[in-house]
Amino acid sequence: MAQSLSGKTVAVLATDGVELVELNEPVKALQDAGAVVEIVSLKAGDFQGFNHLTPGDKVTADKAVAGVDASAYSALMLPGGVANPDQLRANEDAVKFVRAFFDAGKPVAAICHAPWLLIEAGVVEGRTLTGYPSIRTDLRNAGATVVDEEVVVDDGLVTSRNPDDIPAFNAKMIEEFAEGRHRGQAEKSDQARPAAH
Repeated sequence: MAQSLSGKTVAVLATDGVELVELNEPVKALQDAGAVVEIVSLKAGDFQGFNHLTPGDKVTADKAVAGVDASAYSALMLPGGVANPDQLRANEDAVKFVRAFFDAGKPVAAICHAPWLLIEAGVVEGRTLTGYPSIRTDLRNAGATVVDEEVVVDDGLVTSRNPDDIPAFNAKMIEEFAEGRHRGQAEKSDQARPAAH
């Protein structure tokens, strides 16, 4: 990778039901580019990863989301899987954590079903992004422009559709994370409506 993420710490937010390939491959790409990666979950310790609908390896979370501050990280990566973002979007601490990256203009990468969490954080209105086909209506209803492309970049927000898109997703994620803060990300976060709770 041309871009170096040396000196940057990236948070990966995930929990039970995460799609392992969408966690492991981006994490490896981030580490290969020089980033320090910390897995943040609903609680510290192990949670259950999946290979589509089949339970796979356990993943160990470094920290619980309730005890972390987004200001400690340069960027955020959100892997998919159906159950993973569905549980995270129901957790107030997880939603606040995601929103904080947008408010600070920090780059965020989300793949597959992960944009569900972006809807809950109130940050998709007026943005162009993609996601797994079954969540595209939800994204449109939240005010996003949805396109069917392997990777979409909108002012520091990187989104992809499924595991087949991982190579393109990783490349753009590293590019955006290397660029650092995106003023447009923070400005669009201010314009988007806050999540209803």
